[in-house]
Amino acid sequence: MKILAFYYIIFEEKVLNMKLDATDRRLLSVLQVKGRISNSDLADEVNMSPSACHRRVGRLEVDGYIKDYVALVDPRKVDRRTTVFVEITLSGQADEVLAAFEKRVALIPDVLECHLMAGTADYLLKVVAKDTEDFARIHRKYLATLPGVAQMQSSFALRTVFKTTALPL
Repeated sequence: MKILAFYYIIFEEKVLNMKLDATDRRLLSVLQVKGRISNSDLADEVNMSPSACHRRVGRLEVDGYIKDYVALVDPRKVDRRTTVFVEITLSGQADEVLAAFEKRVALIPDVLECHLMAGTADYLLKVVAKDTEDFARIHRKYLATLPGVAQMQSSFALRTVFKTTALPL
């Protein structure tokens, strides 16, 4: 039994530390741009058989390289034309202060991203709103009530010049 457990641990480490090869990278590159592509078309694009392609994609999903499949919604079509980046400085760096802030900010529906930062601000939020009046509502109702906030600086995006969700592989 101990020998089996030893081999399982070695196998598990190899699976968790598996490196991406060129084929995996091609698959991921195509899927990042064309998430709804059929397996047959994907196999053609990366020059594989459909069954091998299906197995590879399944392994990439199991290994956690592919986290999820989503639909990217046009913010203009759902009346969320305004993007605001909010820099937040907290009153302290204690774990309890950070944890309380992170727990509450995750509940705000208009916050798309929250990043713990190095630099002058502690956090950077990406917030979407209908317009400036809607952002004022979000600020009053949610942002101003976040725990531990000492300072907040908001910057409105005038125009999105470039945006992608595809990671360089």
